Amino acid sequence: MSRKHHFKGAEVSCCVKYFLFGFNIIFWLLGAAFLGIGLWAWAEKGVLSNISSITDMGGFDPVWLFIVVGAVMFILGFAGCIGALRENTVLLKFFSVFLGLIFFLELTAGILAFVFKDWIKEQLNFFINNNVKAYRDDIDLQNLIDFAQEYWSCCGAHGPNDWNLNMYFNCTELNPSRERCGVPFSCCVKDPAEDVLNTQCGYDVRLQGELDQQRYIYTKGCVGQFEKWLQDNLIVVAGIFVGIALLQIFGICLAQNLVSDVRAVKANW
Repeated sequence: MSRKHHFKGAEVSCCVKYFLFGFNIIFWLLGAAFLGIGLWAWAEKGVLSNISSITDMGGFDPVWLFIVVGAVMFILGFAGCIGALRENTVLLKFFSVFLGLIFFLELTAGILAFVFKDWIKEQLNFFINNNVKAYRDDIDLQNLIDFAQEYWSCCGAHGPNDWNLNMYFNCTELNPSRERCGVPFSCCVKDPAEDVLNTQCGYDVRLQGELDQQRYIYTKGCVGQFEKWLQDNLIVVAGIFVGIALLQIFGICLAQNLVSDVRAVKANW
C-alpha cells in the first residue's frame, strides 16, 4: 500500500507524485542528452565561438532540431520533476499548461496539414530545393539530404534536374566544378556487388538521356517518394502521433491530479 501524507482528511497520493516524477526524470534526461548533442555539434562547427555564423547558413541546419527539441524537453522535464518532488503547484501548472499548449499546436498543425495539403506540398518542395542549394554549406545538412535520398530512393525534390540549383552540380558552361551535370552519390542506384561506396558514381550522369540515367541514378523526386512512403506507412505514422498525444494527455492529467491534491491539503492547514 502506498504511503500518503495526511492532513485533516486531505492527502497527497505518493503513487501519483512519484509516478509523475519518474515520468519526467526520463523526459528531463532525454532533453539534456538532445541539448548536449546539439551544443556539441555547434561547438564542433565553431558556431558557439561565432554566433553570427548562424545567419550565414543558406539551408536548414539539422542541429537546430536537437537544440530546440532538447531545450523544450529539458525545461518541461525540469518543471515536472521539481514540481512533483516539491509539490510545487506553480511548476506543476507551468508543466501542464506548456504541455497542453504543445498538444494544441500539434493538433492544429495536423488539421491544417490535412486541410492545406497542397500548400504543404509546395512548401516541402520549396524547403527541399532551398536545401539543395545549400548542400555543400553544412556537413549535417549534407548528411541529412544524403540519408533522405538513399532511404526514399529519390533524387532532388521532383527529379535529378533539381540539382541544377546547386552551384557545384549545375550544367552551365561556366561551372568549373568536376561535379558539373552530376548528382550526389546518394542519388545513385546501389550495386549489391560493390563493397566500397563509390562517391563519384553521380559524375556527368545528367549529360545522358533520361532512359540511360535510370540505370545509374534514382529519377523520382523526394516529394513524391515521401508522399508514397506516408501512404504505405499511414497506420504506423498515425500510431506514433496518437501514442505521443496520449502520453501528453496522461502527463497533463497526472499534473492536474497532483495540483488538486496539494490544494486540498493546503486548504485544510
